[in-house]
Amino acid sequence: MRPLLAALGALLACAVAGGQAAADGVRDNEWALGALQVPQAWSITKGQGVTVAVLDTGVDPNHTDLAGQVTSGPDLVGGPARLGDPYWGFHGTAMASDIAGHGHGPGGGDGVIGVAPAAKILSVRVIWDRDDPIRRLSESQRAAAGAQSGDPIARGIRYAVDHGAQVVNMSLGETATAATRSAETDSAVQYAIAHGVVLVASEGNSAETTNLTEFPAAYPGVIAVAASDRVGHRASFSTHEWTTSVAAPGVGVVGAHVGSGYIVGDGTSPAAALVSGVAALLMARYPRLTPAQVRLVLERTATGAGSYNEDLGWGVVQAAAALRMAGSIAPEPATPQPVGARSRTFAGDPPPVVGLAALDVRMAVTALALLLAGSTALLAAVLLAALRGRARE
Repeated sequence: MRPLLAALGALLACAVAGGQAAADGVRDNEWALGALQVPQAWSITKGQGVTVAVLDTGVDPNHTDLAGQVTSGPDLVGGPARLGDPYWGFHGTAMASDIAGHGHGPGGGDGVIGVAPAAKILSVRVIWDRDDPIRRLSESQRAAAGAQSGDPIARGIRYAVDHGAQVVNMSLGETATAATRSAETDSAVQYAIAHGVVLVASEGNSAETTNLTEFPAAYPGVIAVAASDRVGHRASFSTHEWTTSVAAPGVGVVGAHVGSGYIVGDGTSPAAALVSGVAALLMARYPRLTPAQVRLVLERTATGAGSYNEDLGWGVVQAAAALRMAGSIAPEPATPQPVGARSRTFAGDPPPVVGLAALDVRMAVTALALLLAGSTALLAAVLLAALRGRARE
């Protein structure tokens, strides 16, 4: 677990870097909502009755745009920082506002409004903010300062599941090999899926450096989110691996600043938070959908028009289209993979099968998932698309 805590700095920096945004200009700058079809989706649901767990650096429950929305869970990473200190909740508060901010002022017309403004937030602190001095301490010094041992992310996932979360947002990550990834977190992921909880994580911001697969986004069953720019292309920093599921805006995203005020930043962190908000809309309207079905709906209604690429996965998520498609799917029991099963290629694993177009491979995987879900009509459509793709080669 120590490598994860040491490696989060770059991800957190990209996700919240940027200047302060004036309150009166916040709503006009929330371009991401339109790119995700969120205003159209609000005619169907705003996320009532759903709790999204934000596994992060803590969430300020007193920010005017989050007041009444946040339940503060445990601090599973420890350390001396507390709510109100300079190094507490900076990143997590921004992510929570992108998911479920409700704005303020007359009619809630000022400040940040999230994708699912009627949803609730369960805050579980599992990482330190980027500039927290505890990051510069040795292991023994951290322990003396109150840092907790063990795997806080794994414990955070289980806590979220056991305390009623329907969606878990993890705008965090680290690169790791198959041999060093956390078996405890892998097990917690499967525990969440077995209980019908949707897991969303940021793909990472390493495209301009290492471009390596990141965890927890790469764990089987997690929806891995890349960042798109204002014209729908992959953001230059966004990691592009075949673990990517979908994308969402990650450039110039407005968020609430811990304490008061706002920030504008870039990263796959806000992109994942926005997708978690869309997942909350789906769970609010169709609470019996399984995590696999939620992922399928997000992928099949994204902007990629049925084609896959590593830059954006299946494309930028479209909330209204996803809600329409979800209404045609019969819910099925959750059927998680065995702990440790690999549905994607991890660093250190054998290379993917060659000899077939990447699109055909992804179509086949999707077709199998559809078959298991019993979605015959969708299965036929996917197989037909695959055959047409092969015919054009």
